[in-house]
Amino acid sequence: MSSLNIKPAEACRWDLIALGEVMLRLDPGDGRVRTARQFTVWEGGGEYNVARGLRRCFGFRTAVCTAFADNDVGRLLEDFILQGGVATDYVRWAKFDGIGRDTRNGLNFTERGFGVRGAVGIPDRGHTAASQLKPGDFDWDEIFGRHGCRWLHTGGIFAALSDTTPQLVIDAVKKAKEHGVIVSYDLNYRPSLWKSIGGQKRAQEVKNENAEHVDVVLGNEEGFSACLGFHVEGADEHLLHIDVNAFQRMIERAVKEFPNFKATATTLRAAKTATVNDWAAIAWHDGKFYESRKYPDLEIFDRVGGGDSFASGFIYGLMTTGDAQKAVEYGAAHGALAMTTPGDTSMADKAEVEKLMKGGGARVQR
Repeated sequence: MSSLNIKPAEACRWDLIALGEVMLRLDPGDGRVRTARQFTVWEGGGEYNVARGLRRCFGFRTAVCTAFADNDVGRLLEDFILQGGVATDYVRWAKFDGIGRDTRNGLNFTERGFGVRGAVGIPDRGHTAASQLKPGDFDWDEIFGRHGCRWLHTGGIFAALSDTTPQLVIDAVKKAKEHGVIVSYDLNYRPSLWKSIGGQKRAQEVKNENAEHVDVVLGNEEGFSACLGFHVEGADEHLLHIDVNAFQRMIERAVKEFPNFKATATTLRAAKTATVNDWAAIAWHDGKFYESRKYPDLEIFDRVGGGDSFASGFIYGLMTTGDAQKAVEYGAAHGALAMTTPGDTSMADKAEVEKLMKGGGARVQR
């Protein structure tokens, strides 16, 4: 039996709530940002993508805690979220000053890449409404207590947006634990985001304080090393050639320091080209180590959001089965399918995920 004590669905309004920023992604399609004459737009954000995947692919009741400047771009983002089925009950609206001097909405110009040309992201997210969120902006007792929530997901990208978001994340995870809510945290270490608010030292302070209240940790070797001080021996920059025994030893050290950790997982990706990756995942849960099936030479249409789709599948598996092997398989299959379509978020459904988990191929369905 899993050590995760998850509240029953009937006792809660929400299966999962995500705390994080949602940006407008501008996609030049097959071209480049620097020469584009038109863009396709999507919504995306590391924490939000998990909530959307759980809603659209797996049918869970999810909501997002975020903020937008109240203008047409903000309302476009709201429309995207509503189309994805994620509830907007906890979206805060900041008054727009007409120019974006005081507050604005985040933009993310993202190239998918092709062949030898890798994917590129150019975020434009300074002074956004979400980055100005601060402690006290959300009534966690009402959200986690009166409304009821089974799982909170947040992460290191949102925590790094400003000098106020780290404490907001800390307050949220502490309140979640007071109300018996499972907490997952994606380490998602980004040096560029932390450098102006204290750098790696501040990142470690925030994440060590959060770690004491986290049940499920998601992240790659860089995240564990930079944020929590744990290094995977022999890991290369691609994280494909991790010695599973070395990963297990690292996790054992982490769990010894943070005995509240119940599960952790990471994806393994070797980008042979932008459009051909080796893909797999590994997880640890309740003292045991699990590996997904491997997806060698996986053809990639758009890699952005693949890790978030892994996270939503992994969480779904843990919440519905308590079986970590099934959970890591749900995550790896969902992530693989999500990368076959454009945009940050998944277009897969549960039947497709389960078919792929069983080894199903791409033969035409009639």
